[in-house]
Amino acid sequence: MGKISLEGMEFFAHHGVWDEEQKVGNRYIIDLHIEADLEKSGVTDHLEDTLDYGKIYGIVAEEMRISSRLLENIGHRVLSRLRAEFPEAGKMTIEVSKCNPPVGGIVKRSKITLENH
Repeated sequence: MGKISLEGMEFFAHHGVWDEEQKVGNRYIIDLHIEADLEKSGVTDHLEDTLDYGKIYGIVAEEMRISSRLLENIGHRVLSRLRAEFPEAGKMTIEVSKCNPPVGGIVKRSKITLENH
């Protein structure tokens, strides 16, 4: 087994509990880790023998365009889509961060972490 990671995917999106957040938008950062059998692709050097990073990124980007109130909802939707697309994958972990969340003080990021087995 091995792990494929896409870290620091940045998106400007319209998520948030408050209506104003959904209008104005904000910057989000996604870190994604997917356990997978990488032995065959390590030997063959063929894209069809591994999880396609471009396809993974595309799924994340599509889900980020759908407005959500909570970071938890974003993470759950992304993991559900990835599991459907890559049923052969092992454990998946996603971190969804919101930059400068409106919490009444200085906070660089708020972040949730979800796992899907």
